[in-house]
Amino acid sequence: MSADAIRRFYSAFARLDGAAMQAAYAPDASFEDEVFTLQGRPQIGGMWRMLCDATKAKGRDVWRLEASAVTDRSAHWEAHYRFSATGRLVHNIIEAEFELGRDGLIRRHRDRFNFWRWSRQALGTPGVLLGWTPMLRNGVRAQAAKNLEAFLAKHPN
Repeated sequence: MSADAIRRFYSAFARLDGAAMQAAYAPDASFEDEVFTLQGRPQIGGMWRMLCDATKAKGRDVWRLEASAVTDRSAHWEAHYRFSATGRLVHNIIEAEFELGRDGLIRRHRDRFNFWRWSRQALGTPGVLLGWTPMLRNGVRAQAAKNLEAFLAKHPN
């Protein structure tokens, strides 16, 4: 297992290459963060393709990704982007955990970030007032799942 696979993944992300990011996952991989819980390369890759496409369409001008402390099991990464739903600028700080297979593909990926910090930036006043509540988090999760379902219907892998 090699940290090079993780570096290649973040290099693809920096280029907003969702297809290359999708190819980095094993067919039966799992992904989880504060918004998504996904199973399998099609769902996970669909999420990355959707996010990359949204950034290309509405925020390439401010897009920046910095990955550091990359090992074969973890990475620290920071994304600077325009949240497509609101147009607000976000600087998200993420700690990632990975499990790679012998083939170098990602089998398990877990990103952790401060949801309240993210929601204050991405959503403005609603995030400030309600970002710490399960109600807002569940609403964001439901909307994200709906968006991903619609994206996958239009753009199957």
